[in-house]
Amino acid sequence: QVQLVESGGGLVQAGGSLRLSCAASGRTFSIYNMGWFRQAPGKEREFVASIRWIGSSTVYADSVKGRFTISRDNNKNTLYLQMNSLNPEDTAVYYCAATRRIVVLTTPALAEFWGQGTQVTVSS
Repeated sequence: QVQLVESGGGLVQAGGSLRLSCAASGRTFSIYNMGWFRQAPGKEREFVASIRWIGSSTVYADSVKGRFTISRDNNKNTLYLQMNSLNPEDTAVYYCAATRRIVVLTTPALAEFWGQGTQVTVSS
């Protein structure tokens, strides 16, 4: 099993930045791909970005390309999401996810493990 704990959410003004972190523990050696998803009130959970745990291949949702950067530190077993130029449409609960399957994590159905989520609120 893999446990995931997010941190770093909060309230920020439009145009501001936040960095989310996701600490992984347990059988982290089995992780193939990790990613970030978000869910706004009344909406379905949507893909934000993903990265291979070994290697540097990344994928981004069109809505965040050029503004968000996903990265990871394998020595610390930690995943990051640097979010710049935030706007109110980015307001959501952000979830960290992981999978052991040999897939690119771009839909919630592919994730095997989830964090508890961290709230990001962007005021206009």
